[in-house]
Order: sequence, then structure tokens, then C-alpha cells
Amino acid sequence: MRTCQNLKRPSFHSYQNNGKTVSSNVDFYSGFVYEMIGLPQEIFTPLFAMARIVGWCAHRNEELNFEGKRIIRPAYKNVLEEVAYIPIKKR
Repeated sequence: MRTCQNLKRPSFHSYQNNGKTVSSNVDFYSGFVYEMIGLPQEIFTPLFAMARIVGWCAHRNEELNFEGKRIIRPAYKNVLEEVAYIPIKKR
């Protein structure tokens, strides 16, 4: 993971000079994982697309089939008790 973080910095540096912050998401790290498990680079993009297509189809089905024609987003409700923050160095 440290290698991924080190590679991310120079990759995004050239895009951060325009005043906008570019953040990585899980897709950025997927390529490193695919590489580590020995998948050929030729299938990286199809794997990415297949995963996204499922989500796109679900969103479209929600738009067409639910009242209000909106994309349904699940609500998040934390049901855990509040805990005190522990600094990383003390964990």
C-alpha cells in the first residue's frame, strides 16, 4: 500500500496545479492489485467497465421504475455509540 501511495503523489501532482484537488478512488488502486495478482494489463479496462456497467444499469432501472424518476441513494444511519478519538500514535 505504501508503494501505491508513493506512486500516487507524482501521478496527481501535475493535475493539482490548476487549483483543483484530484483525489484517488478505489479504481486507482485496482490497477496495482490486478498487477500484483498477475492479471494481464489488457483486461484492466474491461474489468473496470464491467464493474461500472452493473452500477449504471442499476441506476437507470431506478430512474425508470421508481416514483419521482430519481436515482435512489441509500441513507446512512450510524447506530453505534459515539467513541472517543484515539490518535494514531496511541493506537
